[in-house]
Amino acid sequence: MIESAIGGIAVPLFEQLWKAGVHLVGQIHEARQDVRDIEQVLKASQNYHLKYENRHGQVKVMPGLMKEPVPLASIYTAVKFLDEDSICQFASPDDLEQLYRDQGKRNFQTTEKRHDGITIAKEKQYLMVLGGPGVGKSTFLRKLGLEALKGQQGQLQREQIPVFIELKTFRRKTIDLAAVIAKEFKICGFPNARDFTKLSLDQGKLLILLDGLDEVPTENVNQIIDNIESFAIQHDKNTFIASCRTAAYRSSFQQFTDVTIADFDDEQIEQFTQRWFNSELDQQTDTANKYWKLLQQSNNKAVKELAHTPLLLTFLCLVYEREQTLPNRRSTLYGRALSILLSEWSAQKRLEQSPIYKDFHPELEKELLSDIAYNSITEDRLFFSKSDITNRISTFLADTLDAPAHLNGAAVLQAIEVQQGIIVERATDTYSFSHLTLQEYLTALYIFNNQLTSELVSQHLSDQRWREVFLLVVGLMGRRGHELLHTIYQQTKTDINAQPKIRSLVQWAEQATQGPPSEYKKFAKIATAIAIASTIASIRTPSRAIVRIIKRARIIASDRVIGRTIAIASAIKRAVDSAIDRDSANAINSLSASVSAIYLNDDKLFNTSEFQELPNQLLILRENMYQLSKSSDEWPHHADKLESTFLKALGLTAEDVSLSTDDWKRLDDYLYANELLLSCKQSSISISRKAWETLEERLLTV
Repeated sequence: MIESAIGGIAVPLFEQLWKAGVHLVGQIHEARQDVRDIEQVLKASQNYHLKYENRHGQVKVMPGLMKEPVPLASIYTAVKFLDEDSICQFASPDDLEQLYRDQGKRNFQTTEKRHDGITIAKEKQYLMVLGGPGVGKSTFLRKLGLEALKGQQGQLQREQIPVFIELKTFRRKTIDLAAVIAKEFKICGFPNARDFTKLSLDQGKLLILLDGLDEVPTENVNQIIDNIESFAIQHDKNTFIASCRTAAYRSSFQQFTDVTIADFDDEQIEQFTQRWFNSELDQQTDTANKYWKLLQQSNNKAVKELAHTPLLLTFLCLVYEREQTLPNRRSTLYGRALSILLSEWSAQKRLEQSPIYKDFHPELEKELLSDIAYNSITEDRLFFSKSDITNRISTFLADTLDAPAHLNGAAVLQAIEVQQGIIVERATDTYSFSHLTLQEYLTALYIFNNQLTSELVSQHLSDQRWREVFLLVVGLMGRRGHELLHTIYQQTKTDINAQPKIRSLVQWAEQATQGPPSEYKKFAKIATAIAIASTIASIRTPSRAIVRIIKRARIIASDRVIGRTIAIASAIKRAVDSAIDRDSANAINSLSASVSAIYLNDDKLFNTSEFQELPNQLLILRENMYQLSKSSDEWPHHADKLESTFLKALGLTAEDVSLSTDDWKRLDDYLYANELLLSCKQSSISISRKAWETLEERLLTV
């Protein structure tokens, strides 16, 4: 039983107190009678266990979304520590920039090697757990206490009683830790609590959990650090585990081993999700797996980046729990996530802010962070030196009318880093935003507030690193979102009109797909035609850009529209490739497949008489191929004939699809811009039907 684990430690200690009391007289002798009451000790042990579970075994964050607390044990996901040897402590901003680019991931945390948290806690007597806001430091300490209550049955396998102490509650410069511990025991009914505490400390029977060193008022922190360190040295048979935000810690405890909690990896995110969505109804509807698959989708990469922080993962789970989806309008979602880090989390924990931060109100801070985010992304820099960022802060403050005059760049940087961790130190004097997603949101906020949408489109439309910024700006614009869509459209028109070869191909696609009204959108049919022409062009000009063009066309048109039609072109391409390779069997089979695809395709994207005649011409070519031997010199001629026959059926010539490498890249950019426009429409808060229908009819037209 759990209660016997505590009682098994407490009872022998009280028996020792009783024996010591035999030699005493007077008032102490009366206390001896209480010590002998084993039942009272066992009852107090049970009370202590229940009190710990009630206080520290429940989780409730973001009260506006989370109405009831949930048991910590039901959602706890094993913590992992970073391998300190692999952290780039002295890397420069350029080094980290290159490392980030090489990884090809959105997550800034670069180290791969990690260690299980509880395993490390079992091995160390003195441990300082570091990490940013919301990474699970307090939760980890509480979990250690719950495991200690189980004695040898728990993961820690220690014969120690856990004592959880929230350091934020200490408002004086000195603390009497022994008195604090004794008070915890007395509240639960332990007799002679002070004597019991002293003996427990003397014999190393306590696991002392000191949560939130960074939450101690600034003016008291040095004295309290001295108190804790002296106490730990004096009672060196016990185990001490403390927590602190990384930015606030200055290696103050000499005997403590410093460890840093890693961001959640994919395995931890999935485990947390499975535990969160674990009700009977969730299991019946497979909610956890649906949510995990949603996070894995490529269009949700920015959302998933937030999920690497447990606090924000909890927020995302609460949103999904309420809506059963992730909202398309990400600006609202990320705005709330930023608000959680800026103020809500500290307010919920009842943290007393430093004097400098009280003067630096959230709206002013948001303006500053937006300025830093925009300028750094514009310069294509995600990491910056301490001197650079402090200069940026000082410049901003000097130019801000309502900024408190006494603030300076270094002090403000320290306040931001400690209070919320939105900007973090990645290596010595090298900083970045905690999440690229938040940096993109703040950049979008800057563009919206400063009315820079025209500059955004003219300078960054084809730069895919700005994609999320576009999607966020249109959400922030509300009912004026159609203005950004129109600006994007006008820029695509300007760009394509400057490229005659591309303009000609797009114009062909528009004319070739004209016909009676159908269930398919006009722009979807044009995109499909471009994909088909590109597929045939790739026979002679293999290119990554062409592969991307076909992929983008699929996204614009949707697989339902494009699938069966492009199957014809793909089969003919395979037939031409096989003919070039003198592979008779594959060439004939591919031709047969192309004919079947034409007959099965009822979309009628191309309604010309030449296209209607195509199956007969392909069958003739197939019959001719039956007559050829592998060594025949006629194979190249048949490959050319097959290609030209298909191009003629489409109303194209080989010259029409003979684009340069630069032209294919520009066509790729053109389709990307149009696909981005459609995505922006999905991310907008509200666009009038009339405005959208007018714009939609003109998409991909010249």
